[in-house]
Amino acid sequence: MAPIITLTTDFGFGDAYVAVMKGVILSTNPEANIIDITHSIKQQNILQAAFILNTAYRYFPRQTVHVAIVDPGVGSERQGIILKTPSALFVAPDNGILSYVIDDLCPKEGRGEGRLAQYPESLETVTLMKGLEAVAITDPRFWRHPVSPTFHGRDIFAPVAAGLSLGISPYEFGDKTNSLHVLPIRQPILDSRGDLTGQILHVDSFGNLITNIKSSDLPHRDIIIQAGREYIRGLNRYYDEGEGLMAIIGSSGYLEISLKNGRASDFLSMTLGDEIKVILPNDG
Repeated sequence: MAPIITLTTDFGFGDAYVAVMKGVILSTNPEANIIDITHSIKQQNILQAAFILNTAYRYFPRQTVHVAIVDPGVGSERQGIILKTPSALFVAPDNGILSYVIDDLCPKEGRGEGRLAQYPESLETVTLMKGLEAVAITDPRFWRHPVSPTFHGRDIFAPVAAGLSLGISPYEFGDKTNSLHVLPIRQPILDSRGDLTGQILHVDSFGNLITNIKSSDLPHRDIIIQAGREYIRGLNRYYDEGEGLMAIIGSSGYLEISLKNGRASDFLSMTLGDEIKVILPNDG
C-alpha cells in the first residue's frame, strides 16, 4: 500500500499554499497518497485544528503521517516536532496543535483525571508518557533550502513528512525530546445545580454546532439543551428524526446542535467559543 500523508491546515484553497506543499511531498516521494483532512480551520485557531485532527486521524491505517499546520508563530523560536504514537506519526509545530491527541493518549495519573486544565490559554509543558515519543526537527539536511521564515509548511514540514513516508526513522530528523507543549483543553463545567456548561468547538460545513460535551457527560436522555435563547428538549438519534432545532450525539461522540433543512449556526448566530448549556431535570 502506498504511504499515506494527511494535511490539516488553515491555509484555505484560495491560494497555492496547499498545492505547493503537495508538490514538495511528491517531489520527494512520488508514491505518496496525500489526503486532505481540512484546510478550512479558522485562521490561527490552534485548538479547533487540534480537535478536528483528533476526530479524524484514528480512522487512517497505522503509520499514516499526519501533517498539521496552524502556525501563528512561524519563523519564531517555536520548534517543529515529530510525535510518534503506537498508531501514527504527526509532523507539526510544537504550539499545542497536538493537544487533543496527547490528552487522549496520555494516562490519567496526575493529570486531573486525564484532562488538562480548563480555561488558561497559555501553553503548558507536558511530559510524554510511555508509548509516546517525540523528536525536535533540528537537522537541516532534510529541509528545503532556502528556508522561508513564513512558510515552514513548504520548507520543513512537507519534506520531513515525505521522508517519514519513505521509511526514514523519526530519530534521523533531530534530537529526541520527552516533553511537548499543549494548550489546556476546555472541559464542560458542572455547576452547583448539576447543570453542564460546554462550548462550541467546531462549526461544520452544514452549520452544525459541535460542542465539547461528550455523550459520556450526559447521564440520560431526559435533558434540556439551551443554545442562545432557544431550548431543545431531549436528544434525537439522527438528523431527519425531528423538526427544527435538535440536539444529537454526532459521529465524533460529541453533542451537537443541528437545524433540519437549515444551518443552526446562522439561525442561532452562534460560533466557536459560544456556550451551550445542558439543563438536567430536577428530580426533586
